[in-house]
Amino acid sequence: MLPDGSRKMITSWGMEPNQQLEQLSRAYVRAVAAVAGLAVYEPDVDHDSVDLGLAARGGPGILRSPRLELQIKATRHDVLREDGVHFPLKIKNYDDLRGSDLLVPRILVVVLVPPEPGDWLTQTEDELILRRCGYWISLRQLPPTASTSSVTVVLPRENLFTVETVHRMMERIARQELL
Repeated sequence: MLPDGSRKMITSWGMEPNQQLEQLSRAYVRAVAAVAGLAVYEPDVDHDSVDLGLAARGGPGILRSPRLELQIKATRHDVLREDGVHFPLKIKNYDDLRGSDLLVPRILVVVLVPPEPGDWLTQTEDELILRRCGYWISLRQLPPTASTSSVTVVLPRENLFTVETVHRMMERIARQELL
């Protein structure tokens, strides 16, 4: 909101709202990764439900240079409940992210944003603020589902996608612990 209480007018310059959401969610993940000191890589083709990957260099642990792959979603719908973020996920993504036979661990990251694009970001000389936040979950141990279109995944509210969380995940991966 502007000081007078009116909303900022945002012109998309032809970008579809879902494309704007996708770009903002990727920017959120990239910002967290940058502060965490991790490299970000992007598969040339997203046919395996991997939008971005995070890579550490070196590090202590059993495995050197751990990696983590992410499927990133964003929503401006009201999906936040007391027990977590209730997000409808397509069955293809659900099946691609679950299971124990993946070499590189995968997580789902859901970034929540306010309903109006004009409220997504505020910038001054002193700060850049992205409104709301992202949550993560590993679907590794979840069972198959009988649904043919989507399944509602509940991401716990304590699973904020933060610099500290990403550090802990990479440390666990380096120790060959499950996420």
